[in-house]
Amino acid sequence: MLLLAYFLDCNYERLPRFRTKRVANSTNRIIPGSMFEHLAKINNRRSETRRDLLRAPVTSMGAAFLAAAGAEFVTATRIRAQSQLTPDAALKELLAGNKRFTSGRMTALDEDLKILKQKTADQQEPFAAVLSCADSRVPVEFIFDQSIGHIFVTRVAGNVITPEIIGSLEYGAAVLGTKVILVMGHAKCGAVKAAMEGTAAPGQITTLYRHFQPALDQARSNLEAAIMANAKMQSDLLRKGSTVIAGMVKENKIKVAAAYYDIGGGGVTLLEDR
Repeated sequence: MLLLAYFLDCNYERLPRFRTKRVANSTNRIIPGSMFEHLAKINNRRSETRRDLLRAPVTSMGAAFLAAAGAEFVTATRIRAQSQLTPDAALKELLAGNKRFTSGRMTALDEDLKILKQKTADQQEPFAAVLSCADSRVPVEFIFDQSIGHIFVTRVAGNVITPEIIGSLEYGAAVLGTKVILVMGHAKCGAVKAAMEGTAAPGQITTLYRHFQPALDQARSNLEAAIMANAKMQSDLLRKGSTVIAGMVKENKIKVAAAYYDIGGGGVTLLEDR
């Protein structure tokens, strides 16, 4: 273990890291709010991790090393693990990412986008698929703190199941190897609200309304209850409407779950028990 600590101390400067340059102003300091300030904070966090590791007792050195490795090599770990996760582990990863999002401790933005683009230029191995509403206030990758190539996203107003959506999710599951499909409704969904109020709309907008009727019948005049009921019903339709996904669920190769996203707080709640 002492040799391990010595190795890390000697080779720390060789570890992959962001390097920042100071932006000079009248006080010769990093400009607050700039990209360089963000990168400087990343390096500070990494320096603290290293110092904690080297100060750790020999008996806890192994645990400290694993924690540091997880912080420094999060990108590589995720990319290698995507196709190896179990359905339950994939769902836990999504929820863990949401906790980072709500706590303001996102890590996806720290990843080297150039490397990610190179690794995903010829193939993709997303570990999860998310069917969400098309609402611009629902940035799926941000909500789950994931980067390029991690989530297979399908979007449509009201997160409804259609033959096209089923086909897309089947491709994600059978071809790309996604381990979990999350059907996610969200607070203040305009599509469900418009259907509840019977709002007149031009073009084909109102063709969406029929998809929400079962949820509206169940929730009556409670909008949030209707949104949650719709997410659960759409996830159930997916399980039963796709022979491909139904078979994979039966064999425990994939998990289908419903969820609700709180736009105001940023949290995602599973709806199975509601």
